[in-house]
Amino acid sequence: MSAELLVTVAAGLRDVSIAMTAGALLIIAGVLPRGHAAVDRAAMIARVGSIVWVLSALGHSMATYASIRGELPDASRFIEEWWSYSQSVDLLAAYLQVLAAGLVASVLCTLVRTPTVAAWSLVPVLWALGWLAQTGHAAGAADHHLATSAMFLHLAGSAIWLGVIGAMLLLRGPLGDDAKAAVRRASRLAVWAAAVLIVSGAANGWIRLSSPAELVTTTYGRLLLLKIGLMSVAVALAVLHRRVSLPRLSERQVRERFWRVMMIDVGALVAVVTVAAVLASTAPPIPIEPVEEPSPAYFLTGYELPPAPSALNWIVQWRLEIISAFVLVALAVLYLRGVAVLRRRGDAWPWYRTANWLAGIVLMLWITQGAPSIYGMVAFSSHMVEHMLLVMVAPVPLTFAAPITLALRAIEPRRDGSVGPREWIRAVVESRWMRFWANPIVAAVSFAAFLVAFYYSPLFEFALRNHAGHLWMILHFTVVGYLFVNALVGIDPGPTRPRYPLRIVLLFSTMAFHAFFGVSLMMSTVLLAPTWFGLMGRDWGPDAITDQQYGGQIAWGIGELPVLLLAIGIVTAWRRADAKETRRKDRQADRDHDAELRAYNEMLARTAEQDVAQER
Repeated sequence: MSAELLVTVAAGLRDVSIAMTAGALLIIAGVLPRGHAAVDRAAMIARVGSIVWVLSALGHSMATYASIRGELPDASRFIEEWWSYSQSVDLLAAYLQVLAAGLVASVLCTLVRTPTVAAWSLVPVLWALGWLAQTGHAAGAADHHLATSAMFLHLAGSAIWLGVIGAMLLLRGPLGDDAKAAVRRASRLAVWAAAVLIVSGAANGWIRLSSPAELVTTTYGRLLLLKIGLMSVAVALAVLHRRVSLPRLSERQVRERFWRVMMIDVGALVAVVTVAAVLASTAPPIPIEPVEEPSPAYFLTGYELPPAPSALNWIVQWRLEIISAFVLVALAVLYLRGVAVLRRRGDAWPWYRTANWLAGIVLMLWITQGAPSIYGMVAFSSHMVEHMLLVMVAPVPLTFAAPITLALRAIEPRRDGSVGPREWIRAVVESRWMRFWANPIVAAVSFAAFLVAFYYSPLFEFALRNHAGHLWMILHFTVVGYLFVNALVGIDPGPTRPRYPLRIVLLFSTMAFHAFFGVSLMMSTVLLAPTWFGLMGRDWGPDAITDQQYGGQIAWGIGELPVLLLAIGIVTAWRRADAKETRRKDRQADRDHDAELRAYNEMLARTAEQDVAQER
């Protein structure tokens, strides 16, 4: 067998084994009841899948090295040379990370018995998919970040879809009378995975086309349309099957017709994989070519320097970041769906909370896809605008929308011992770690301390140079801001909120620290991330150190409006709480004829009598 053929076979086996591992873990984490007979079978699938993942990843890495080298060295030197090249060549280093993730997953899978352990065991799966996305065929496209993000989503969607369906087929026997519920829940996972595949596949193909006309004028474009069309049909059939066909079948019918019930998902999967294989071997209209003489900005960021900032450019500059965009749109859809569920049930949900959520989502889309993100990569002052919007502005409407409260009210609880979305939300909110971080004092300290820890450590430059680090920064600052705002004025469950005077103290003391941080930047002559902002080669705006000092002014000044809004929110909540307590006491007085007041007056009378007696 040639090295090239061995590379192909090993890569296919590795990808399938990763998918089966992920699918089995997801079924344990969110489909099967605790202690169900099928849990042991699913755990076995995950263990076997992880072992095959390790062996195939090792074989793929070695075969890739042999293919690159062109000829095999002596057997005595092969392992040593492969190991040396795996630590110095980027492609082999990425494959080594996939192998290491498989080793970690294989250890964790031996411990899988509960949904919690299964969920933690998915972390190395995500790690492996992230590294594979760096080596995907679209990762070298002109828009590198979009290509890599789309490839990661594509790999994740493929792994979930293939893995869940494959694991369900292997679990037919142990499912027993719970087959109907399991198929319905697995189908829901497959639908979301298919939606991820449609979005990421469209983005992966779009960056390979120079115009929409090439969708119909080129073979690649027509295959892309066919793949998206098949995926759309598959999603529609899966939704129809889950909502119409499955409810009509009894548990016994689902168990007896299991293969026919699953045939829709299997057929759609085979059709899409076939078209995807043909598409992968078809040359795109726009070939991947290296950029000749890249500018400093392109060398650092992967993009040419944006035009000089202006009011108009801060509105019209947009660049798609597909992971955050997909998550934000999905969150908007899920929120609206939750509101619809409450209304169908006859429960009220204030319109202003929905308006707050949509406003927060739109703001987050602009921050992550628009000018704050684009200019934040090349100028520190713009980055500080992005930071302040993420940590102080966007969390305010998102917190006022009370998303956790809505989710807990709208999602039906599971009563068969399995862990669904509602149970996972409760597990996170009620966990010991979340109670600690959501504590108002801890939230305030972390809100301020993480600011210094991030900007005065290598984390800042890591978030600038690494796209995954940038996404982590967005998530981290948004969550920290949400925890802080929720501790002060939120209604979502979690923290034990202090009295209102202490909330005012926490708010202004934290904002004073922000102001101190801004002043320190304004006075500083030491450039943060000097090998990034100092080498950007901007031909507009002030020099890097002056721009950083402007960023300090932004950190000091941009938080005033959110602080004012939060202060008004705290005072308003304080007044409402006092008014509510007054009404409660009035109702109590009406019921017991002012028993509390009469007891108080009697106590005063007794005290007066005692004073008179002592004077005598």
